[in-house]
Amino acid sequence: MSDSVRVPRMSTTGTFEAVHAVELAVSDRNGFVENRHIGSAVVLNPDGERLTSLGEPDAVVLPRSTLKPFQAIASLGAGAQLDDVQIAIATASHAGTAEHVAVVREVLARAGLSEDALLCPPALPADVDASAEVLRSGGTPAPVYMECSGKHAGMLAACVASGWSIRDYIDPQHPLQQHVKDVVERLTGEKVSHVAVDGCGAPVFAITLAGLARGVQRMAMSAQQSPFALYRTAATVYRCARENAWAISGRGRPDTVLMETIGGYAKAGADGAMTMSASDGTTVAVKVLGGSVPAARVAALGLLMSVGAVAPDTGALAMDRMGAVVTGGGAEVGRLRPVV
Repeated sequence: MSDSVRVPRMSTTGTFEAVHAVELAVSDRNGFVENRHIGSAVVLNPDGERLTSLGEPDAVVLPRSTLKPFQAIASLGAGAQLDDVQIAIATASHAGTAEHVAVVREVLARAGLSEDALLCPPALPADVDASAEVLRSGGTPAPVYMECSGKHAGMLAACVASGWSIRDYIDPQHPLQQHVKDVVERLTGEKVSHVAVDGCGAPVFAITLAGLARGVQRMAMSAQQSPFALYRTAATVYRCARENAWAISGRGRPDTVLMETIGGYAKAGADGAMTMSASDGTTVAVKVLGGSVPAARVAALGLLMSVGAVAPDTGALAMDRMGAVVTGGGAEVGRLRPVV
């Protein structure tokens, strides 16, 4: 695996325009196509070679939460001491169930910290039942329930291990975030072209869609016996995520369901970003311009099916399990489906 660096050729002030996008997914209602989801996508084979390019895969995007495994790799590389489930939660956009929150609290306690150290915004759990339970017990929105609290806890553990400040760990100039940036650049083979603030307050580093796919593909194909520490850590993070799919999102939630069904990896990001790897390491990255995450998931799965990395029956089961249906009057009247 090479650490050679590419310089993105697209403008760093925004992602690709609609004129350069292609139709990736549609939804129909009673036989009428109601929505057309446009964007860009790229599929890489296990060797990192392009199998499919749609739209502008060399355009710069904000990866949003698809960046989380890279951030977890950086936290471990900076000394965070985490067990397998804790590593998985560091990559998660979790639902805030009691199981998830317990793991986040374990990470903080292991680092000698309280929940007060978390700098992600307060929230109620995304899981409806968990949210109701918090309110019933007299609780209020808190950072520990926020879907990114696992990532933040991992970052805090890294700061404690490295002797870095915990008061400003989400500042882009903080040593941890500079380390994250370095990890992103090494795994994607690109220079970060823009830095923005993600919904959780941490920096999000702009890279091309192709670079994002390349980084995830390199994680998928990394070996824990690699002579390079970066790739050993990448292999560990990838394995822990796959073996603890419930932690990545939540039982019955789309990304967890996808991982359980296809036997690979799936990680969505806000505003239409999606990465997915089949069990053989074939990897897809998708950006839907309108920001629909369900459409991005469906498009990504469809692309892996189209290149033979996911079997038709397995893909169909995954589509059904993640609820790619359109309802009317309480009944199914259509589907969200990939175009490819």
